[in-house]
Amino acid sequence: MKQLRKSMVAVAVLGMTLTGAVGVYAGANLEKISAYLNHSIGIKVEGAAYNTGGKLTPITYKNTTYLPVRAIADVLNVPVQYDAKNNQVLIGSHSGNGQTSELTTVKYSDAQLKEIKSAFAKFDGFTTPYTPNQMIQGDVYQKTGASEDGVNMVFKHMTVYISPRDYSHGYDSTPVTLSNGTKAKWYTPDDTAMLGFQFHDRFVTISSPDHSLSKAQLEKVAVSVAQVK
Repeated sequence: MKQLRKSMVAVAVLGMTLTGAVGVYAGANLEKISAYLNHSIGIKVEGAAYNTGGKLTPITYKNTTYLPVRAIADVLNVPVQYDAKNNQVLIGSHSGNGQTSELTTVKYSDAQLKEIKSAFAKFDGFTTPYTPNQMIQGDVYQKTGASEDGVNMVFKHMTVYISPRDYSHGYDSTPVTLSNGTKAKWYTPDDTAMLGFQFHDRFVTISSPDHSLSKAQLEKVAVSVAQVK
């Protein structure tokens, strides 16, 4: 019920802010809902994609600035959605920091595949190479290297670590089921959230060290991990 109320408030705020009826909700009413906007709901806009040269006038109330997101959506003909799971208002198909939610195929070159296979070959009984076959649009595969007990695949916005060891032990975790039915869990050993799950005889850990990819995006990538043919 609490989440439902939060969703209803979000919709109400968007509706009144973006249709020009702000005056009706000014004063006490705006003050009541400001806590939801400031502490519960994030609004993310991919600025480069929506820089049309036009000027938008935000609403400022008690040192808080409110963005007329519906106005942006109507002018640019893009959808606005409220993601209740992550408490975010999503404008268009982008989810912030210049990153789209859409997946794209990772096209490894022959040299990169050789590097990947070489990294896995360093481990006895662990030589079968695995890679994520998809990434979020805008990300870039960079390199792969072997560490003490696993293989580290580095992308511009994420890291995929594959090891026979489960690194989530000892940390509080939140279970999640991926879209393909795989049981996974989120845990945070420092300031970066880690998505870990078992895949065949090994464990996969996916994270976004620069914090540019959301949990939902990383969960999408996780489903694409497969054996290199």
